[in-house]
Amino acid sequence: MEKLIITAAISGAEVTKEMNPAVPYRIPEFVREAKEAYNAGASIIHLHVRYDDGTPTQDKARFKEVMDAIYKECPDVIIQPSTGGAVGMSNDERLQPTELLPEMATLDCGTLNFGGDEIFENTENTIKYFGQRMIEKGIKPELEVFDKSMIDMALRLAKKGFIQNPMHFDFVMGVNGGISGELRDFLFLRNSIPADATYTVAGVGRYEFTLAVAAIIDGGHVRVGLEDNLNIARGVLTKGNGELVEKVVRLAKEFGREIATPADTRRILGLKAKK
Repeated sequence: MEKLIITAAISGAEVTKEMNPAVPYRIPEFVREAKEAYNAGASIIHLHVRYDDGTPTQDKARFKEVMDAIYKECPDVIIQPSTGGAVGMSNDERLQPTELLPEMATLDCGTLNFGGDEIFENTENTIKYFGQRMIEKGIKPELEVFDKSMIDMALRLAKKGFIQNPMHFDFVMGVNGGISGELRDFLFLRNSIPADATYTVAGVGRYEFTLAVAAIIDGGHVRVGLEDNLNIARGVLTKGNGELVEKVVRLAKEFGREIATPADTRRILGLKAKK
């Protein structure tokens, strides 16, 4: 069984300091959260950025500032910018961080009802546009899927040349409007991807650690972080991303999975070396 890749989703676009004071807004806070997650065992930092007041942005210059600051402290970490951005952003606005030529970036594979009137829109043409951009720039997409139909979309577009094989999926489970975080649904997604594909599972809220265990046992990979879950245990706020990663490392050791280094992760996912 391959070593376990741990991704830390350190900030997100929706959570706030009012929900958990550890949520980073300022550049030193992003560095602190990334470094603590990296030191604990994360090899990938999944990155949304904010302005100092907490406003989410896809501004290329802000991404560069944050990424450069993280690389200064963690030179070999893999930074995976989000192209999801926030609800209401245009395609080109969301794609700005790809101009920085990261090794990886996310590619959302369908539209989702986030709740109320919020719709996270990803049309087929949007997915094609994002996929083609990543092929042109040599960026490995992490295919964000919130339901089974999004896997089907990714497989269909791969056949048409908009996504390259082997594919890497992220099962985001437990989001309002998407698939639940039950084990039944994890197995449904897991058994729907190609044999040569890899996957990470991101359980939202109370599903974070139960799904982490499922992925550890199955040979998959795990995403944790403040974007997905603010608590280290039921009703107990986490001190930060490092503590969430540490818990996954303890679980992995219980089941005999070694933790992947950034070098291991690049090999497992077939990433091009960071310039």
